[in-house]
Amino acid sequence: MLIAILVIIGLSLLILGHEAGHFFIAKMFGLKVDEFGFGFPPRIFAWKKGDTEYSLNWLPFGGFVRISGERGEFALGDGAADATANDDDRKRLFFSQPAWKKSLIILAGVVTNFILGWLLISAVLMIGSPQTLVITGTEPNSPAAKAGFMPNDVVMNYKDYQSFTSFVNSHTGQPITVAVLRNGKEVDLAVTPRMNASPDQGAIGVALEEGGTTRENPVAALSDGLLDAGIIFWLTLLAFGQLIQQIFIHASIPAGVVGPVGIFGVAEETGRIGLAYLLQLIGVISINLAIVNLIPFPALDGGRFVMILIEKIRGSAIPEKIEAWVNGLGFAFLIILMILITIRDVHGLF
Repeated sequence: MLIAILVIIGLSLLILGHEAGHFFIAKMFGLKVDEFGFGFPPRIFAWKKGDTEYSLNWLPFGGFVRISGERGEFALGDGAADATANDDDRKRLFFSQPAWKKSLIILAGVVTNFILGWLLISAVLMIGSPQTLVITGTEPNSPAAKAGFMPNDVVMNYKDYQSFTSFVNSHTGQPITVAVLRNGKEVDLAVTPRMNASPDQGAIGVALEEGGTTRENPVAALSDGLLDAGIIFWLTLLAFGQLIQQIFIHASIPAGVVGPVGIFGVAEETGRIGLAYLLQLIGVISINLAIVNLIPFPALDGGRFVMILIEKIRGSAIPEKIEAWVNGLGFAFLIILMILITIRDVHGLF
């Protein structure tokens, strides 16, 4: 339960940070921001500072920002018609801004999520994380496969590859018991290491990966964290490209893709290894959110950025009705995709 609460708080802060990115850049350029909401309606209460209303809402899953004129409407926040607005008021509306300003405001959320991911990963490097030994795969028909070893099993009582393989190799031909952590539960697996295994196979036939980091000083952690965040960004971008190709060409969703329900399952398992790993997972999710929003798809920041480019090229605004239809269809597709992934996640629980 504690891990689930921490994940909800973490994801909510990532979404709130994304919206805060839009908010601060809009404010920096002097635009009129109608509302910044903490959570989603229904509203608990609100207060006003300057020309912006700050609201606290009942659904604590992130937040939102409403920038005046963001959707091309010709009205101010108080409902006054654009015809009665003076030039200073018009200059503070989103649709009146040059393309480069609108682009920076739209992309600010993406940049914020990347920065948050970088800082979270750097924080893990500063505090360090416990060493773990994780099984990443098993060879077909190997002793490990027959014994029931599975990818993502965490080998208990062993922190590194060398100590585990030394134990296994010293008991070839003898039955041994290996304790692993799986879905939050300890599982004992009986296996007999092979006596004449080839060097590239190993005595029981498992692929292992060491986890954990030693503490780094802040400067080194920020530098290495930025490098790690960049690598994660690039690899995730490639993975999303394969996901989109799989969806539109093969009409299927890859097995490794999870939705909100699946994320809680992964987080639950990760948190049991150590809170540092949970913090790192939230950092990776933040970078994932940056990439998702960067995709040039309607209803996402990347799609809105593309529309700004189209408006710049054609020299006039895209008709509001067309933009609304495109964004609506894109949003509907994303909702359907999320529902299908969630159904599969729930099915996987049983």
